Amino acid sequence: MIIFSALPKTLAEFASLPQRDLSNPENTCALFIAALHLYTLDKNAGVEAVNMLRGPRPMSPFEVQFLRDRLIDKPYLPLSYFNGASVQNNYTPAVPYTLVFSPDPRPQDLPADYMRLYVRSAGADSPRAITLRRKASGNEWFLWEYPAIVMGIRVPAAADPWA
Repeated sequence: MIIFSALPKTLAEFASLPQRDLSNPENTCALFIAALHLYTLDKNAGVEAVNMLRGPRPMSPFEVQFLRDRLIDKPYLPLSYFNGASVQNNYTPAVPYTLVFSPDPRPQDLPADYMRLYVRSAGADSPRAITLRRKASGNEWFLWEYPAIVMGIRVPAAADPWA
């Protein structure tokens, strides 16, 4: 479980978060969710924040476009991962902002120096995976694959014409 007292609104705030210790894989995953929220506030700062978590492999223009396409009309998506968020409350998480990650039930399916963690979205039926890769020259975990995290979810009640 990772807890944020507040979510960053600027790149400087993101860079100064106490969870910046990437030797804890849960920190990397939690910071990614926070970076996605930052992206909904400031696209350039969000891209920089995600790149901080990718280590020596910054996002390609295609990956930046992929992120933009997934979040352009879903600013609520990153908030859906925090405890207390629900479709009914328009994905308004409880404060402090808490994320709970689950271990991979099949870690043997990944090569050495890779790890997968799962996190639940209040707008999805099953947990979503984030794959990390450990840099060989250290003990830091960096983002490797995360497309499921930015997949669509149920729209919040306020935006649902059928609610």
